[in-house]
Formats: sequence, structure tokens, C-alpha cells
Amino acid sequence: MLDSVAPLLAEHAELQVQLSDSSVHANPGLAKKLNRRYAELSAIVAAYNGLNHLTDDLAAAKELAKEDEAFAEEVPALEEKLVTATEKLRRLLIPRDPDDGRDVIMEIKAGEGGAESALFAADLLRMYIQYANSKGWKTEILDKNESDLGGYKDVQLAIKANTTDPAQGVWAHLKYEGGVHRVQRVPVTETQGRIHTSAAGVLVFPEVDEPEEVEIQQNDLRIDVYRSSGPGGQSVNTTDSAVRITHLPTGITVAMQNEKSQLQNREAAMRVLRARILAAQQEALEAELSAARKSQVKSVDRSERIRTYNFPENRIADHRTGYKSYNLDQVMDGALEPVVQSAIQTDEEARLAALGNS
Repeated sequence: MLDSVAPLLAEHAELQVQLSDSSVHANPGLAKKLNRRYAELSAIVAAYNGLNHLTDDLAAAKELAKEDEAFAEEVPALEEKLVTATEKLRRLLIPRDPDDGRDVIMEIKAGEGGAESALFAADLLRMYIQYANSKGWKTEILDKNESDLGGYKDVQLAIKANTTDPAQGVWAHLKYEGGVHRVQRVPVTETQGRIHTSAAGVLVFPEVDEPEEVEIQQNDLRIDVYRSSGPGGQSVNTTDSAVRITHLPTGITVAMQNEKSQLQNREAAMRVLRARILAAQQEALEAELSAARKSQVKSVDRSERIRTYNFPENRIADHRTGYKSYNLDQVMDGALEPVVQSAIQTDEEARLAALGNS
């Protein structure tokens, strides 16, 4: 394991030199990419140095214990710390998803269940915004299509973090949220108190740092403008400010009508379009990888039912990780971290197992 650290130490030193060059910071996209990698490697360097210090301290304690029994008492504690430090470094050496430090664009869509599903989509939106707030992240609703009862047929949310540490990145935490979220509760429209089951879909895309990162030819775009509309077809404004952009090579279509300005809607649509194209490119690459190297948690199949929210029992259950808890009310208020960590840990264990079998 320690042999694999040497090239990373060299890369860390080289990045330190690069980041001291002012010309690098003239390119924000490059600077952001290098800073993320530097932060990732800095954690490895710190863990490696800490492990070396503990190894030296343990060797010294054992040597001194031959002459003074007081030092012998320190040996078991140092050995325990060494085991913990070794495991920490081993986990840091797991190849990290290169997108972990990216911000994300999340889409929440009503599914089976009609009006109740749209209301649940609104509940999920609030949950993610509250969770983002607890992490100190910034959120921005890019577009929304409201239902008659106050829910959302679909809504698009941008989430940003102010960090260069990939381990603390938005994508590192929320990439596992993509899939079908099932809810079991008595809908507000239910007059006889019966529990219904409905679902909402969540899509999560890593956001592109710089427009140039995803090459899009203007000739490959079809841009349509139309008049925005709200629930029930009520006119939102009297100008053609809504924008629909279709990327002809992939068939990906994005529509935006949240802003009153056509330019703002177009810019928001392009942000989402770049993120979707990047995600499509990465999924195509993932499909070429061996099954052992794929994440055991983050499924490419966006129809996968990943989680159940049972309101009568105040229970939340993640079907991929086995996580179950009876504090659904707190989770819906943003206390999502234990659920997220169960996915991160399950993924780490799978990656460790894959490394052990390689």
C-alpha cells in the first residue's frame, strides 16, 4: 500500500508548484480542477505523514520500554492508533470519483400518484434545500412546473459548495440520490384515511465548471421560444420568454420558463444541457468499465427504486444500503446526512473489495 503513495507525493509537490504560478489562475476552470486534486492529495499526504510519525513513536516506545516500563504502557495505545491511521490511509487511497468536487444540478419529477406525487416532489425539494443549508451550500431553483395543489410536476435545483475538497463536494454526497423515491402516506386528497403509495423521480448531474468543458456546436442546437404558463395554463407573462433547447446529436431537450427574461432562461437551459451532456458522456464511459469497477450504489438505471418514505411509521429505508431509521420527520427537515453516509460507506466497501480482488 505504501508503495502506491510515492507517486501521489510527487504529484502533490508538482501541483504545489503549478498552483504558485499566477498564469494558472488566469484560467478559472483549470485552477479549480488543480485545487480539487491538490486538496484530495493533501489529505493523503497528511494521513501518510501521520502514519509515519506514529510508526516512529511506536518504535521508540518499544525501544525505551526495554529500560523503562513506563514506556511499555504507551505501546498498546500507539498500536491501536497505528491500526486506525493505516485504515484511514487505505480508504483515502481508494480511487475517488473525479467529479466528487463538482456542484450539481438536481431534477425532481412527479411520477406515479398524480397530485400526491407532485406534493411529494415538493417535499423532496424542501428536504434537499434544508440539507444543503445544513452543509453551508447554496441553492438556486433554475426552473419549476407547479401543480394545481401547490406541488411540482418537475423542478430543477442547482446546488453549489464553497470548497476545493472533493470529499466535501456536493456531487460526492448527492450522486447517490438519483432514482425513484417511493412515499407511503395518507394524501391530503384522501377522504377515507387510506394510505396510498406514490413516487417521485430524482436525477442528479454534476455541473460543468466551464462552458468550454463540454463542446457544443451552435449548429447542433435547435432553440424554440414560447410564452410561459403556470398551473392550469394561466399565463405567467405576455412575452415569449420561455426557452426550449434541443441538442440534435443526442436528442437531449431542456426547457426553462422560470425567469421573465428570455436571456436568463436560455442561460439556465444551457447550464442544465451541459450537465446532461456531461452525464451522458460519463455514463457511456461507465458502461465500458468492468462490473467490478462500477459503484455498487450509484446505479445508471434511473428507474431504480432506491428509497421508501413511510410517514405512518415515521420510517425511512434505503433499499441499496439496508439503512433504516424511524426519524423520517427529521429527515424531511434536512437531517439526511446519516442516509447519505450509508451510501458513501457502502460504496467505499465495494471499492475496497474490488481493489482487493484486482
